[in-house]
Amino acid sequence: ARFMLPLLLRRATAPRTMFSCCRPRGFHVVPYTLGPPTAAVVPPGQCQFGESFVPCRLVKKEAVSHNTIVFSFALPDATKPLGLSTCACILAKGGAMDSAGNPIVRPYTPVSTNALVGSFDLMIKIYKDGNLTKFLEAMKEGDTLEFKHVPFNVKIQYPFKRKHIVMLTGGTGVTPMIQALHAILGTPGDDTRVTMLYGNRSQDDILAKDALEAWAASHGDRFKCVHVLSAEPEGSSWTGERGFVTSALIAKYAPAASKDVMAFVCGPPPMYHALCGPRDTSKVTGALAEMGFGDDDVFKF
Repeated sequence: ARFMLPLLLRRATAPRTMFSCCRPRGFHVVPYTLGPPTAAVVPPGQCQFGESFVPCRLVKKEAVSHNTIVFSFALPDATKPLGLSTCACILAKGGAMDSAGNPIVRPYTPVSTNALVGSFDLMIKIYKDGNLTKFLEAMKEGDTLEFKHVPFNVKIQYPFKRKHIVMLTGGTGVTPMIQALHAILGTPGDDTRVTMLYGNRSQDDILAKDALEAWAASHGDRFKCVHVLSAEPEGSSWTGERGFVTSALIAKYAPAASKDVMAFVCGPPPMYHALCGPRDTSKVTGALAEMGFGDDDVFKF
């Protein structure tokens, strides 16, 4: 496959900031800015990871918000890209055992694309009670984490065959949306429009904010990003939407349900329950069902 220019990551020095939950040592919070949207789409079946876990070495670790780190891992074959289809995720295993004595396994969607050769990047929020994320936070460069990729990890595939995609996301649920946006905005001739409603607690919690705003500026006729903050202090500089992603906000910014519109949802469990119903069922309930979106019009990541 022919790939476009590598993903560009621009990072600038910023004052040292401690995570509120875990106080890592020696970390600077640095801006994480993606380069231009990069279409490096491959079909399923080309991922370097198969159905057995393999160890990958941590090569870089950078805090990008007060509770989120970007981890860069070396690939088994340093001469090739990850080869992950769009959209898809990988599974990571590590940390303490769960209550049943089984290893902790979690799915993650890389924020890098197949234009990056020899490594891949994961943007992960650190939870004070998260067994795997606490393990990740404690990792040092040179340590290893195990990864695999199974057919179930292959999600809806690009091209998405709708004229308008409505992305409803919260927190690190933005990562599969970034993956999809790379393909949609980076593919010449694709005229798909995208409206994203992105929920976070505060301005400090917005991940890849500069990148999303840059993409909205450069693709203003096709991509709009609306930030919605639920716990931004009153009297702050914030002039955008407050509260949660609701049917009222969706109706305000996104097109009405139709055969040309599809909604992507990815966020914390309360977001699924409010907007579309539990993630583990294809049945659509909640706000989107009330707005006329059917089971085939919503994809739950």
